[in-house]
Amino acid sequence: MSTFQGTGIKNLKIRGGVYYWRQKVDGVQFSESLQTGDREEAQRRMAEKVYAVKSGMVLKEKKMTKIKDISEESVDYWPQLKVLDCTIRDGGLMNNHQFSDEFVHLVHKSLVASGVDYMEIGYKADKKLFSPDEYGPWKSCTEDHLNRFFGDEDPGIKMSVLVDIGRTDEDDIVRADKSLIDLVRVACYIHQIPSALEMVKMAKDKGYETSVNLMAISTVPEFELNKGLELIGKCKDADMLYLVDSFGSLYYEQIEDLMRRYLGAMEHGQQIGIHAHNNQQMAYVNTVCSAINGATMLDSTLDGMGRGAGNCPTELLLGFLRNPKFKQRPIIEAVEKLMVPLRESIDWGYSIPYMITGQMNEHPRAAIKLRESDKRNEFIKFYDEMHDQ
Repeated sequence: MSTFQGTGIKNLKIRGGVYYWRQKVDGVQFSESLQTGDREEAQRRMAEKVYAVKSGMVLKEKKMTKIKDISEESVDYWPQLKVLDCTIRDGGLMNNHQFSDEFVHLVHKSLVASGVDYMEIGYKADKKLFSPDEYGPWKSCTEDHLNRFFGDEDPGIKMSVLVDIGRTDEDDIVRADKSLIDLVRVACYIHQIPSALEMVKMAKDKGYETSVNLMAISTVPEFELNKGLELIGKCKDADMLYLVDSFGSLYYEQIEDLMRRYLGAMEHGQQIGIHAHNNQQMAYVNTVCSAINGATMLDSTLDGMGRGAGNCPTELLLGFLRNPKFKQRPIIEAVEKLMVPLRESIDWGYSIPYMITGQMNEHPRAAIKLRESDKRNEFIKFYDEMHDQ
């Protein structure tokens, strides 16, 4: 079933509020984002593309690009691509980060053996807001706990933590030379960007790699996103900017459009990353699409474990990347020994309720609530309730 919607104008379609030009010319099917949600501007851009094709300005280039993609890039690998596994951090949202030490040790061991670049061990959440009586130690990742857990052992992999604006005490972030942490990722919504950049500067001054993870991007109006990207792009303290599909609602055409805009706004060579959720079974596709279009930091989790519908599976991603430094076998072994038994007590991954919230561009909290209830498989009632809101 096509996910494009008609507009009443020939060859002009819309998806997710963005207009697309879809037309076959001399046997070549064109399907390109017009990068705007304004109808009149979309018509103008479509007319320019039609003129360019019919005048022979781009048709030859289009065919040559397709041939190159198939014959060269599909059998190569890109060494600049890095994988960040966030099983313990994102997966911990499903059990309040109450993993056993043995579980975390085995995940860590598998990631080191697989050659994955970063392990996101958890959050740096303020214990005054998240009581240790309710949340496991990976919710706060104190330096004392990290030192006890790893002892004198070199982790053998770069370590990452996520900090939420308004939920982290800056004093809990010590200098990098006194920590096992390498990368501090600052998660924020569009209106929190100024606060996030202050947090990024603090972390950079303390010696960390830094990232801004801009969440719920599918809900952000275009003019706000443009301003937000401009602010982040000017921040030399930010090493990375992450495109976060929090609701699992984006399609790869939108990812392509967003990647162009993210990369174009970066003034200091910041890397772009992707963190995709799997509400519509698009997490893997959108992660691959981001890599093809310039992202160099790719998030994933073992067996796709993560909040609600979960994330891009690490084992699937490593197979696609083809980099000989990555080894699939340790990850598959960890999935067999750890994730399969865990699924008996924790529910994550694609299901109809998560699909519904993803297609509606809604936060999955309602779907999570349903899946945790004794009515977890009453799909049609949930569908009707969501569409009646």
